[in-house]
Amino acid sequence: MTLVTIPADRSFLDDVARRWLAGPAQHGAENALILVPSRRAARNLTEAFLRCLDGRAALLPRIVPVSDVNEDDLALAGADALSFPPAVDPLRRLSVLAALVLQARGVFSADLTLEQAWPLASALAELMDDAERVAVDLRERLPDAAEPRFADHWHKTLQFLHIVTEAWPEWLRETGLMNPVARQVAVLQAQAARWRDAPPQGPLWAVGFTDGMFAVCAILRAVLDAPQGCVILPGVDLDLPDSLWAHLPESHPQSGFRRLLNDLDVSRETMAVWSDGVDPQDDPARQVLSARIGLTSLFMRPMEGLSAWGESREGLPLAGITRVEADDQQQEAAALAMILREAVDSPGRTASLVTPDRALARRVATELLRFGIVADDSAGEALALTPAAILLRLIAEAASADLAPVALLAMLKHPLVALGTTPGNCRATARRLERLVLRGPAPPPGIAGLRRALHEQDQSGAETADSPDQAEPLGPFLDRLSEALSPLLGKAAHPLPDLLAALVRAAEALTTTQDQPGEERLWLGAEGHALSRHIASLMTHGAVLPPQTLSGMPAFLLASMAGQMVFGQRVLQGRDGEALHPRVSILGVLEARLQFADLVILGGLNEGIWPPATDPGPWLSRPMRTRAGLPSPERLIGTAAHDFTTAFLSGREIVLSSASRRDGAPAVPARWLVRLEALLEGRGQSLPSHPALIWQARMDQPLGPARPVPPPEPRPPVASRPRRLSVTEIDTWLRDPYAIYARHVLRLKALPALEEAADRSDIGVVVHEGLERWLTDGQKGGRALHKALLDALAKRDLRPALAAWWRPRVLRIADWVCEREAMREAPRLLKTEQMGMMTLTPPYAPFRLSARADRIEIGQDGRATIIDYKTGSLPKLGDVEAGWSSQLVLEAAMLRLGGFADLPSAETASLLYWRLTGDRNRGEELSVPGKAEALDTLVESALDRLRRRVEAFDDPQTAYRSHPHPDYVPRYSDYAHLARVSEWSAAREEGGE
Repeated sequence: MTLVTIPADRSFLDDVARRWLAGPAQHGAENALILVPSRRAARNLTEAFLRCLDGRAALLPRIVPVSDVNEDDLALAGADALSFPPAVDPLRRLSVLAALVLQARGVFSADLTLEQAWPLASALAELMDDAERVAVDLRERLPDAAEPRFADHWHKTLQFLHIVTEAWPEWLRETGLMNPVARQVAVLQAQAARWRDAPPQGPLWAVGFTDGMFAVCAILRAVLDAPQGCVILPGVDLDLPDSLWAHLPESHPQSGFRRLLNDLDVSRETMAVWSDGVDPQDDPARQVLSARIGLTSLFMRPMEGLSAWGESREGLPLAGITRVEADDQQQEAAALAMILREAVDSPGRTASLVTPDRALARRVATELLRFGIVADDSAGEALALTPAAILLRLIAEAASADLAPVALLAMLKHPLVALGTTPGNCRATARRLERLVLRGPAPPPGIAGLRRALHEQDQSGAETADSPDQAEPLGPFLDRLSEALSPLLGKAAHPLPDLLAALVRAAEALTTTQDQPGEERLWLGAEGHALSRHIASLMTHGAVLPPQTLSGMPAFLLASMAGQMVFGQRVLQGRDGEALHPRVSILGVLEARLQFADLVILGGLNEGIWPPATDPGPWLSRPMRTRAGLPSPERLIGTAAHDFTTAFLSGREIVLSSASRRDGAPAVPARWLVRLEALLEGRGQSLPSHPALIWQARMDQPLGPARPVPPPEPRPPVASRPRRLSVTEIDTWLRDPYAIYARHVLRLKALPALEEAADRSDIGVVVHEGLERWLTDGQKGGRALHKALLDALAKRDLRPALAAWWRPRVLRIADWVCEREAMREAPRLLKTEQMGMMTLTPPYAPFRLSARADRIEIGQDGRATIIDYKTGSLPKLGDVEAGWSSQLVLEAAMLRLGGFADLPSAETASLLYWRLTGDRNRGEELSVPGKAEALDTLVESALDRLRRRVEAFDDPQTAYRSHPHPDYVPRYSDYAHLARVSEWSAAREEGGE
């Protein structure tokens, strides 16, 4: 029996390769076999052999992984494996389990949807796998898992779990299949029995195992009993006292080795240590790592061994260890990218980031691109986040939302969508459709609604510079869109395979270009192949599920792809085919096992990330799992701790990184960091801080001190300045001249929001149209006004809920208006929505003032009353009198000068604002100015101020300043961001100008 360990400060796989080449390979061994835990370990060991051979020819042994569920186990068991039923397809198993979960009654508080049942089915599958790995018969153990004192909920759950004890085993018998883990266990046990009966005579090594199910232990036992068998374990702590070793908790990094040795019925004392014969004193780098092994063992001691922390006050070896404590995830990613960038400046130096946090890995990879470094992210990419998978979800969302603007644009602007043209032209046309139809209130649903909204729009002003892409006419574009989505639009509940087939047909039609069919683009590369296999498997096995609607497809697709990774060499996010950097890698914790590098960064060291949160699952509590004989969830912490210590010892330089906040919430450093810092604090030490955070803070800072930006003061040529404004724009000109400059000189217009909700501006249109019709038709009485306002409301085609909310309010508005009309004297002449124009003649050039008056009445005495309807807030009386809100006053001036074509010139007797809200107060009237006799003076002063302002802006030196009067800023401006108001206004508030 040969049982050995290689110290953790050595490159494990390289040592194994060298030992093999120096031993069995020298004796021409035939039928040589090396067993490794996984495919990844097999690949890494092969690479280690190639490094050690350095171009020399050699016959390598057969390297076989044994623990991956989907391995070709015939490589081990030979013809014996044919006697076992085949393993059930994973998606077929989840489909059947999800169907059984959906059939459950009385267990859940409400009926489940498929996207809710699928994760529960996955948890059921994991429960069965856990039990099969440790040889627990759930049918025997589950009935006693819940003690009588437990909550009734758990007893109901155990009754529900007859799925895994009765229904599922019966289904497996009927179909002649096995659970994947159960089949793997059976094959490994058969192989172990075969080797016990006829031990292989050639070299047989088992390399790199840190834990294992009982069947793997049987294989390892058979390896130990073979004539040339050898089991080689990485980094077993032989210095840990026996009293601690015997009672290691599940969360300790060495607990997996203790379980493995116990299952093999061997003790640590029998283990040999493979040494490479190099004295650490002769190798400074080896000396650093050797000292770090003792530090690691000390700060990872279990609770019973913490007394060793106080046995000495000597300083601990911290050479090569630094700390990064970032404020948040983005700062952490930027700092780590700079560390990796600095590392590659040294020729031949290798650097790795090890983290289980895929979000951090993506952020670091993105930050590295600014330095021209494309990192090898060998942890793979989530299948659900690949472009094609995202497109399938977007298509389902757009179709189920009846082509609502946000969902439709998200689909049309996806990089794969082309609709028979080029992707660029398709996006240009989508932007044209957005500008014409989709901005503002949402159009009616479906293709018909888009066509109707397009028919009502003026298409002449929608062209913009999309060069080199060209937008096409929207009519043919909508025709092709309708044809592509025809398999999906209007679909009710259908069998899942039919729904997925329709989704695939729509996706292929959408991704077709003018010279390449969609199926070639959609399923291209490793991620396309993985997605096609996933969808095909769902279509094959999904018939057992109840019919589904399209609205549930996005969430279901996301749930069905959870945990699936793609390990292809897809060009990273369109990086123009740049080659991966040979010395920079980003690794998950599994990929990092048994790997070494010159610089290793341990990123994402926060509780809940590394280590992960422990979760016993939805079906059994912790005590119930213990009573059933299932592994404790804390075993996952022990595995994470082993990965941490392995990575901690896998490089000459180590950077430990965590973030103080994650996703906006405070984050807790990993327990191992807390332990290490507590140990060092007791000896008056601390981890040195890496200067990366200082680098990161300086990276994007300008040279020199910060200089506040001044307010913009554009001075366009006088010939470019507007010579016509409306009366409502005069107020803007006073309060925010920059807005006039942006709108009329730069000709910038703010785009309405997507799916803009109907607000008071829309209801203002309803009120104006309804009152105009009522007054124009000459009808009297509340019933006629009710009908006019309700007709105007219906014409707006609002959502039913919104229309129902406004209907009683417009009726209350009608009642208030009727009451006011009854109190007022009938005018001699009444006009509504009157267009007016007035021309001023300053020295430079004529200036025209336009207006649209809501309502002008000429009384029996020949004097006028001007009424303006407001559905929002009213202007302040003081602002009107001071000239800051001069709309009605300027309309009065225009009426005096005969500016309204359908009305005679007249003096104004009264200016009225009617606030029509339909709320509790129904309406409100404001008469300006406060004293009626001051109206003539107010009109004269407003007209004089306007003349002087026009002449002032005819001066080339007069600037269009933004918010020049802090006490009279507009409530809202479309151009505040363009004017950078938030930047310079802070300086003004602090005393600057």
